Amino acid sequence: MPLNPLVDFSGLPRFGELKPEHIAPAVDQLLADGRATIDRVIVAPVTWEGFVAPLEDANERIGRAWGQVAHLHAVLDSPELRAAYNTNLPKVTQYWTELGQNQRLYEKYKALADSPQFAGLSRARKRIVENALRDFRLGGAELAPENKARFGAIQEELARSASRFSENVLDATKAFSIVVDGGRIGGIPQDVVDAAREAAEKDGKAGWKFTLHAPSYVPVMQYAADRGLRETMYRESVTRASEFGRPEWDNTALIARIVELRRELAGLLDYGSYAEVSLVPKMAESPQQVLGFLEDLARRARPFAEQDVAELREFARRELGLERLEAWDVAYASEKLRVKRYAFSEQEVKQYFPEEVAVQGLFRVAETLYGIHIKPSEAPRWHEDVRFYEIRDGAGSLVGQFYMDLYARDTKRGGAWMDDAITRRRKGSELQTPVAYLTCNFSRPVGSRPALFTHDEVLTLFHEFGHGLHHLLTRVEDLGVSGINGVEWDAVELPSQFMENFCWEWDVLRHMTRHVDTGAPLPRELYDKMVAAKNFQSGLAMLRQLEFAVFDMRLHSDFDPAAGRTAVQLLEEVRERIAVLRPPAYNRFPNNFSHIFAGGYAAGYYSYKWAEVLSADAYSFFEEHGVLDRKSGERFRDEILAVGGSRPAAESFRAFRGREPSVDALLRHNGMIAA
Repeated sequence: MPLNPLVDFSGLPRFGELKPEHIAPAVDQLLADGRATIDRVIVAPVTWEGFVAPLEDANERIGRAWGQVAHLHAVLDSPELRAAYNTNLPKVTQYWTELGQNQRLYEKYKALADSPQFAGLSRARKRIVENALRDFRLGGAELAPENKARFGAIQEELARSASRFSENVLDATKAFSIVVDGGRIGGIPQDVVDAAREAAEKDGKAGWKFTLHAPSYVPVMQYAADRGLRETMYRESVTRASEFGRPEWDNTALIARIVELRRELAGLLDYGSYAEVSLVPKMAESPQQVLGFLEDLARRARPFAEQDVAELREFARRELGLERLEAWDVAYASEKLRVKRYAFSEQEVKQYFPEEVAVQGLFRVAETLYGIHIKPSEAPRWHEDVRFYEIRDGAGSLVGQFYMDLYARDTKRGGAWMDDAITRRRKGSELQTPVAYLTCNFSRPVGSRPALFTHDEVLTLFHEFGHGLHHLLTRVEDLGVSGINGVEWDAVELPSQFMENFCWEWDVLRHMTRHVDTGAPLPRELYDKMVAAKNFQSGLAMLRQLEFAVFDMRLHSDFDPAAGRTAVQLLEEVRERIAVLRPPAYNRFPNNFSHIFAGGYAAGYYSYKWAEVLSADAYSFFEEHGVLDRKSGERFRDEILAVGGSRPAAESFRAFRGREPSVDALLRHNGMIAA
């Protein structure tokens, strides 16, 4: 019998052969092996080699196999794959719950921590043991038997609910499209119009087809002169997965249930709120500290946001004839104001970022800073769009590998993310090299022209590659704290947001731009306009992120769905205090807020701003020493990227920067204090 591709760990994932029918047999086999390993190590000697190492081996195999399934569910969804994923998800969830509640295993880790051997362990291994003890407590290992059973049931229902939430958003996004005639496409960029024409033809229809996927939706909202088209697209986007659509896709009840279950779980663990549970493994110490941090930033940003809105309303009234600025006018009017004020458009800049040029420019930055070489390579792929690369060091040794899946598809969930496929670790004399997935939702090539990226998309590409470098450039050789593993969630965005800064540097952009038609690099004059416009509406943008972060933290700290209020009502309360632009009453943002209901950011959305303080301050070191300075790059790699989760993130930051973080660099980068 041929080996099931999901249980073959001899090399890269075998995506070319993997089918939905492989999932259940592989999951059953790997979970049985995992349970057998647990039974063996419980009676093994209290040493790293006796019980921790064998357990890591078994759990890594489960994580790698299920990681492939989860990845395909996110990027190549199909009815068959979805069914197999959801059938096996409860089994996998139950296994991890059982593991986290295993009292004898918990005692084993405590005994190791108290043993003479512990002092002789490496710092990374000590950290893994300390994290394990923390995770056993958070996993319910200290609960009474009846509470353990309830805790496990909650975990399983939460996993099912998160999967359902994400699928509802994807299905609602896919379900809407609008085909318009030539009279309604005015103002929309030509490459977007060409893609819309191609999409309509593919469906056998005349006209131009627009969808809610980002490469179609965003340009319509930003450029379409047809206000009615913008309003239709806006309404359909902000009411996805709500009571305004198909009942089976409505996430309203799921939101209330998820929040209720998280509250109950926190109560079982004897915490006052789920936010308190969420913060235990993070840098931040309490919900009150986080809310204070967010509210301080909001106070600083609000005057700038108020000025942004006043200018926009006046411009829309005077120049565009819009007496009342509606939500579906904001992106359109903002782009018109940007063009008027800075004499360039996003669309003009986009012509200088053909995909291959942008990608090679990204690689050049990483190669310059870290002394690595990035080259195309070959691997089994899940889709023809996917590309595969390898990273080698100066001596030619393999450092890591990664997949890039950049284009939007109907079968792919929205957004952009990095995930690990394989983690660096030492296994005897063999060193396992890391592998990462980098996933985005950009426009694909149309006809014979290459894909063109907006500057915002280039920022996203750099962001996700920053996560990738964090995973791939680690030097830690123990699984639990290698790469992004074991890094505090509110510090995990530091390397990604750090990378975004390079997208604003002339010495970077002049080497990573080439006009799609003329081949000319980005003109210095246009670059200067981009930099002048960098903080255009930065106050508004910051308040929007703070609005979401405060909503998330309050939802998981002081909100009780049983009290009769809804998440939408809570969000309105938050907006009352923070927002300067209020959306229509029908806006159902929580219903498609996948980050916190399906993406691991519950009571953690604040981490984007928390880590942005760290990343801006880290980048200021490069501003002081040279933005492409190799020594600074080596220091950042040594003290931040290479150490992974082997020490606290605050310690890593201090080792790199030589002091505690300061918020000043973030405010300066956003134009909120003088440079």
